[in-house]
Formats: sequence, structure tokens, C-alpha cells
Amino acid sequence: MASDPFRCPNSSSSSFTLMGVPGLEAFHIWLGILFCSGYIIALVGNGVVLLVIGLDDSLRNPMHCFLGMLAVIDLVMVTSTVPKMLSVFWLNSTETGYLACFVQMFLVHSTTSEESGVLLAMAFDRYVAICHPLKYKAVLNCRTMAQIGLVIVGRALLFMAPLMGMVTNLSYCHSCVVPHSYCEHMAVAKLACADPRPSSLYSVAGSSLIVGTDMAFIAVSYGMILKAVLGKKSHWKAFRTCGCHICVMLLYYIPGVVSIYAQAFGSSLSVWAQVLLADLYLILPTMLNPVVYSMRTKQIRQAVLKMLFSRKVHA
Repeated sequence: MASDPFRCPNSSSSSFTLMGVPGLEAFHIWLGILFCSGYIIALVGNGVVLLVIGLDDSLRNPMHCFLGMLAVIDLVMVTSTVPKMLSVFWLNSTETGYLACFVQMFLVHSTTSEESGVLLAMAFDRYVAICHPLKYKAVLNCRTMAQIGLVIVGRALLFMAPLMGMVTNLSYCHSCVVPHSYCEHMAVAKLACADPRPSSLYSVAGSSLIVGTDMAFIAVSYGMILKAVLGKKSHWKAFRTCGCHICVMLLYYIPGVVSIYAQAFGSSLSVWAQVLLADLYLILPTMLNPVVYSMRTKQIRQAVLKMLFSRKVHA
């Protein structure tokens, strides 16, 4: 009888065991407090953004739609990882089923691709609004917005479908212990009996293509924005806004890229540093995005104050 390719030898159940942050087990409680705090901030921040966009009919332009998409993606991203991480850190509940592991893997890697796509769409939105304001409504109409959303989701699915096919068809016989705090693709693939390099190379190539293309177009968009406002009265405001956006993007892209290449090709970085980088690039942007992209937007800030003030009055 053929053995189950999704069952580790001498294992009574089809499951993986997550290690948390290897080498920092003594600090798991404190890491749990840190990540729990970040999770709460991300939930509250993104939840408020979605609430005000949903309740205020004046927040219906393309930029607000992109902010809503970003908030949804951020909530899915952190919710698919942090609760399980906290159970590992605080409750020593390290076991995760195969199906749950692969679902988490799909959600993590697809949402990172979608987040990058939304950041690119937002940069394009700002470029059209500042450099071609008279064409803004014509270019970013409802049909275009729907097409952009479909492209963002479709690209993530096209990237993930072959990757999930490769990783789920591997036989896992070396070990069931994942040296990570969530089911990161490369950490899981390295446990396979067969050579995991095809899926790893595909992941690196696909991620490099997505991130490299998006970053290049984002850089061009912000470069053209700064060129357009240079010398005008509003150029300092544009510099501050673009600077904040770029800083948050760097906090998202740089740890992610370093983590991917370090795990794929080896690195002088210790295992715990690689795992922390992978954790932080999922959590930090989700905390900062609502503040940098939403609360710095005048209409959303006013809508939040209006909602809080009206509730106090009615109370």
C-alpha cells in the first residue's frame, strides 16, 4: 500500500510542528506580547479605515477604494499568521494540520503579492491626480477600478497556483518540524524528501519579478510626481507625503526581499534573524499603513473625527 505523501514517518497525525523563532525560545513570551500589540494596532487601524469608508458616502473616490482594498488585505495577512504565532509563543500549541498549513501558506504569499499590487495602484492614482488632474475621473473610472482590482487578485492567483501545486505534491519524510513561526513556503518545502529546488526557484523568480516590476513602476510614478511639483508652493507637502509612503514601502519590501533571498540561497544571517525578518515584514506595514496612507488623508481624518464627535454628542 502506497504511503500517504502528506504524512511524516512515525507520526500519528498528518501535521507539521511550528518552532516559533528558533534560538529565541526563551523570549517567546515577550515576542508574543510584541506581536499581539502589533496585531491589535493593525486590527483597530484597518478596522477604523474600513468603517469610515463604509459609512461616509463622500469617501468613494478611487484613492479611498484603494485604501479600503489595502485595509482588507492587511487584515487577512495578519489574521492568517498572528493568532497561530501567539498560540505557539504563549500556549506552546505548535502543531498545525497539513491543510491548515497550506491554507496559511496560500493566504500569506497571495496577500503579499496583492499588497504590492495595491501599493503600485495607489502610486499610479497619485500620479494621475497630481500630473493629470483634468483626466483623473476619465482615467480612473469605475470600469478601470474594477479591472485594476481583478488584475491584482488574478496576478496573485496565477503566481500561487503553480507554487501550491508543486509544494502540495511533495512528499514530506525528513521531518515534520518547521523552523519558522508560520508556514512559510521555503521553510516547509525544505522538509520534503524530493528536491525542493524547483518550487524554491519558482518562488524566488516569481517574487523577484513581482517586487522588481512593482518597485520600478512605483519609483517612476513618485519621480514624475516630484518632478511635476518641484518649484511649486505645494512641493514640500508632496515631498513629505512621498517620503512617508516610500519609508513604509521600504519597510515592506526590504525585509521581505532579504528574507526570501536569505532562505533560498543561504546567508550569514542566523535562522532567528531570518524568521524575525519574515515576521516583521508581515506585521509592521499592516500597523503603519492605516496611519501613513489613511489618517494622513484629510478626508478620512475628518471622517474619523466626525464619527467620534457625533458619537459623543449622541451619548
